[in-house]
Parts: sequence; structure tokens; C-alpha cells
Amino acid sequence: MKTSKNTPQRRLSKQIEIGGVKIGGGAPIVVQSMTNTDTRDIKATVSQIKELQEYDCEIVRVAVPDIQAAQALKKIKKGIKIPLIADIHFDYRLALTALESGVDGLRLNPGNIADKEQIKKVVLAAKERAVPIRIGVNAGSLPKKISVMDSRNKSENDRVNHMVDTALEQVKMLESLDFDLIKVSLKAFDVPTTIAAYKAIAAKILYPLHIGITEAGTPHTGVIRSSVGIGTLLYLGIGDTIRVSLTAHPREEVIAGYEILKSLDLRQHGPVLVSCPTCGRTEVDIIKIAQQVEVELQKIKTPIRVAVMGCVVNGPGEAKDADVGIACGKGRGILFRKGKKLGIVEEEDFVKSLMREVRSFEK
Repeated sequence: MKTSKNTPQRRLSKQIEIGGVKIGGGAPIVVQSMTNTDTRDIKATVSQIKELQEYDCEIVRVAVPDIQAAQALKKIKKGIKIPLIADIHFDYRLALTALESGVDGLRLNPGNIADKEQIKKVVLAAKERAVPIRIGVNAGSLPKKISVMDSRNKSENDRVNHMVDTALEQVKMLESLDFDLIKVSLKAFDVPTTIAAYKAIAAKILYPLHIGITEAGTPHTGVIRSSVGIGTLLYLGIGDTIRVSLTAHPREEVIAGYEILKSLDLRQHGPVLVSCPTCGRTEVDIIKIAQQVEVELQKIKTPIRVAVMGCVVNGPGEAKDADVGIACGKGRGILFRKGKKLGIVEEEDFVKSLMREVRSFEK
């Protein structure tokens, strides 16, 4: 599949490893997700993670609301193949139990675990096991006061400053304990706030950054909001891991994450579908054809560009530019492979003929 010469130049960050997966330091941007099962239900959680593995999710995070969930992590870890992150809020003891259960990483929220002695216990336990910690700042759960903010004049940038200063205080605390296996995130629902916060923190630290738009919404709107926010940051070179947070099955987050990365030529992962937006010139049901092809392409792992076009204006050109493409006309279409015309295809064979050529790339 062709790549652009204008691929964004990434910010060079310190490299860490989470369960063997390299993060930052020039490593490929990692796609992660989070289960929506009850973590205490080991069977359901393992089953969902295995499904995410099939979609090439590279790191998975699970909620740890109580001690039973923290203890379940040991069995969950044994049943999966990708790194497991424990999402910890309020009770530092859950982090300690999660570490004992063998998790590959922790996410701590400085907005609800602020006691320095408690944090110290967690950090020392993580250091002993070489387990990275993500300082996960959320705009919706910031601590009420922090020392740096108290001395600042109020401004419309207060929220961004508050997020950044909260993260920096936590970084400083972890560093004071000789701990540097750190990843940082500063998420908000508001896209401009999120972008401003990440731009500010990226200029102040060298640790890898996990990026995303929190509580982005349902797939219809959440993918758009996430694409704008995550895509902008990635184009600026910011971001080492991503999660597209959606009110949906987590596999949709993984699919969307890879599509964002592919759109900027930052990762090659399966096919890219180029399809006609349709207009009055189309003489076939190009929407139906494109949807059928999209479903079929979900089974393909090879990174190729596939074009489904519906009129004579851009159709032949786009189809020829793809690895495999079809320019559909009334009753007939022209099938292309690597810019060369393969022949005329009857309308009832459009999808079948196109997919036959696509699959030949996997042989």
C-alpha cells in the first residue's frame, strides 16, 4: 500500500515497555482499548479480551472497582496474550493487589488518589516489579487545589494549566522515588482543551504520552470527535499510545484507532477502502456495494488500498491508483489491479470479482 511523504514527524519520547510492548522512543504508535465487562466475571472478561486480540488490540485496560476484581486479574492475565493494565481509582490498596496479581501496568488518577504515602507504597511496589504507571489526568476529576495553581491569576486557560500542573506534580513525586517508568495522559471531552493540554505537557516532559478524547460518545459522534482530537495531536507529532473512547463494544474503539493511524500513514494495518461519495452520475447502488466490500475487508489483514468507485469522472483514475479497484457503471464495471485493467465485470459479480483480487494479495 502506498504511503505519503508527508507523514507527521513524531515527538521523540523516552521508551518504556508494557508487557513486552515498546511504548515511545520511535516505536509504532500502540492501539489500546478497555473492556466493558465486569472484571470480577473472569470468563466474560477473558472472552472479550480475546475478541479484542483478534482485532489486533495491543494493550487492554480493565476496571478494578474492588478487591475481588483486583484478585481476578491473576486468572485474567493467564487467559490472554496482550498486556493487561489495571485502572485504579480511590483505593491505593487495589493497585497493590493488582501488582501482586501480575498486571503489566497501572493507571492511577491523581484526582482521586492524592495521599503521598499511599502513592509511595504503590510506586515502590511497581518499581520492584518494573511495572510502568500511567498518570491519567481527567478534566472531570481534577484535584480541587494544587500548589502551583494557588498562586496563579485566573484566566480562561486555568483548566488546561490545572491539568498540566496536576500531571507535573505527580511526575515529580514519582521521580523523587527514583521511578521513571512513566506514561502520562491529560484527557477531556472538549477537543480544544485536550489539544492545548497535550501540547503544553509535551513541551515539558520526555515521557511517552497516551492520547484520547474522554467520554467521546457513541460511534456516530464519538469517532468524529476522537478523530479530530487524536488526529490533530498525531499530526503535531504528539502521542505514543491511543484509545478511542466510545459508548460501544470496545472492538469499535480498536477499529477506529487503526483507521485514524492509517489516515495519517502512521501505521499500516489491513486494507484502506476508497469509495465514491455517490452523486447523480452513479448508475448502480454504490452504497450497497461499498458496504458489502467493507464487511468483506474486515477479514483481510494485508495492508492494501481498495477502491470502489461509481462514475466516469473520478472512478477510473481512483480505481487505477489503488492496489485493487473497480469503476462501476450501469450493468458493468472495469476491474483494475496495480493500475492495469484486468477486464470487464458484470454487475452481479462486482463484489465477488473485486474480493477475489484482494485475497490474491494474501497468498
